[in-house]
Amino acid sequence: MNAGKPMVAALAPMLILAGWVFAAQPNNSIQRLSENLDKVIPPGTEITRVASGLKWIEGPVWIPAGKYLLFAEITINSIGKWQPNRDISIFLHPSGFQGTASSFHGPEPGSNGMTLDPAGRLTVAGHAQRDVYRVESMNPHAQITILADSYHGKRLNSPNDLVYSKNGSLYFTDPPYGLQTQSDNDPLKQLPFNGVYLFPNASEIKPGSAPDNSELKLLIKDLPRPNGIAFSPGEKYLYVDSSAPKKVWMRYPVKPDGTLGKGTVFYNATADHASGAPDGMKVDQNGNIFSAGPGGLWIFSPDGTHLGTIHVEGTVSNCAWGGKDWKTLYITAAPHIYSIRVNVPGIHP
Repeated sequence: MNAGKPMVAALAPMLILAGWVFAAQPNNSIQRLSENLDKVIPPGTEITRVASGLKWIEGPVWIPAGKYLLFAEITINSIGKWQPNRDISIFLHPSGFQGTASSFHGPEPGSNGMTLDPAGRLTVAGHAQRDVYRVESMNPHAQITILADSYHGKRLNSPNDLVYSKNGSLYFTDPPYGLQTQSDNDPLKQLPFNGVYLFPNASEIKPGSAPDNSELKLLIKDLPRPNGIAFSPGEKYLYVDSSAPKKVWMRYPVKPDGTLGKGTVFYNATADHASGAPDGMKVDQNGNIFSAGPGGLWIFSPDGTHLGTIHVEGTVSNCAWGGKDWKTLYITAAPHIYSIRVNVPGIHP
């Protein structure tokens, strides 16, 4: 795997969110570090801004049945909905913390990452709600099933991002960013680590069932800030990145029972001092990885080569595949959402 090399970033206005200090990228551009990127994103491809005026946004997921994008507006405790040629609307509020707004004193009261299970049901990292839940139909008033909220009798920290395997098992990361101080010393933090978990056959849980926390399996507990998570094509590998103090992407072989083998560093960008850090990520059908990283959305080849970076105005947090052919990449970059057309379809939920 390749070690990262620092890139020079121009000074720009600063934005403070989620405990991070970001410098906004002044221009929208694609930095091409390898000619192989041309096979993924054609030369001359335009970056289109499709929405603006948002705050701290995360967890985008394309809903193919309705042809719209859902995304988490974490600071206002909502899940937003964007549909082409329509105004942004609120799909679900509250999406995370369920108490009164005045009783939560942290910066991120809302939900975070989202995905679809094999039956097409929306599954949400509850973040400040400290659980993982499923919305039983694409209706904001639908029944909600809490899948998991504790491990060995102790509350989860704040589930951040999640992905299903093809057999319906759920994998999710659990850093402390949804806690009020976002630190390992938060008085409400019960677990001594920030884990990555497997919930076998989570998609088979019946609607309205109580959380079956006994099924949770702790897979990783040595990453300081596990964050984005995604499978390679064929689910041979699971990628997990860690936002701090080192900026690293890890790769883990997936065993037949769904547990993980020993992880290796896929890419280390700690030396890159551009604003931002490893965060949400997705993979295309050729195995290329698209991930939030220092200075924008990074693109890696399956062998760990940094092919290039999509720079946009705003703070890149995540991305999602969408459109009829799954060749439209949506990028959440507070305060904007962008779209870009690519050559290779994405792996969709």
